[in-house]
Amino acid sequence: MSPTLARSVVAEFVGTALLVFLAVGAAVGGINDIGPTGVAFAFGLVLLALAYAIGPISGCHINPAVTAGVLLAKGMTATEAAFYWVAQFAGGIAGAALLALMTSGFGDVTDQTGNLGSNSWGATISGPGAFLLEVLLTFVFVAVILLVTGRSATPGFAGLAIGLALTAVHLIGIPLDGTSVNPARSLGPALFAGGEALAQVWLFLVAPMIGAVVAFVVVRALSTPLVTEEAVLEAEAAGPAVDRTGAELPPEEQKGQIPPPATSRDSTGVRTTGAEREGWR
Repeated sequence: MSPTLARSVVAEFVGTALLVFLAVGAAVGGINDIGPTGVAFAFGLVLLALAYAIGPISGCHINPAVTAGVLLAKGMTATEAAFYWVAQFAGGIAGAALLALMTSGFGDVTDQTGNLGSNSWGATISGPGAFLLEVLLTFVFVAVILLVTGRSATPGFAGLAIGLALTAVHLIGIPLDGTSVNPARSLGPALFAGGEALAQVWLFLVAPMIGAVVAFVVVRALSTPLVTEEAVLEAEAAGPAVDRTGAELPPEEQKGQIPPPATSRDSTGVRTTGAEREGWR
């Protein structure tokens, strides 16, 4: 593992642990006081802060579904994605362990959710309904991430859009199934809650990943087609490049038409290649 990847993996572990401890913790320790709306904003604000804090290090995925979307968009390799997934699930478990510790004997701290903030269905929404809900909410969330980190996005505002998107999906989902859209966030609390929460967690592992795939497909279909390097070379072979007036372009300008191949990161830290910056879609 390279030093850069190692730092990214550690950042993903820490970020996911903080998301679970702080955002899920807002529900565990205070949902009776701040309500579902307060919890939704807790998720959005935590992710907003983390996006700017660790985004330049790892891209601040802290969500296996987001990593799946970035992988499909060729923003990272399969090996990098695998390391991210391990770190994210481990971070989710670590964050949930801290919540379990906090509610196990520190004064009058009690679990106001009754299941350590685990996701579930049955009381308000059926299993099929929860599955469809999680696919749709994750689709919206991951699609926003892919769009605001794309070539047409406004630099510097991706974190704000992503945090608001997470808040919005939680406002809808919390009253229905608690809102997952993040398999790592769901697995950690379910392991410590056990019982029905653990029996139902499979849905919150599978549905968000499907939502991420749908998001990639839709975003790719809606985005501007990529002018590939091969297409540019074919055009050059056909004859000199000309501008709209028919004037021949200088050789240096013709060369500048080929997308740069160098790898870099966008404003949120997500890896992109030169061709991707011109429009990977």
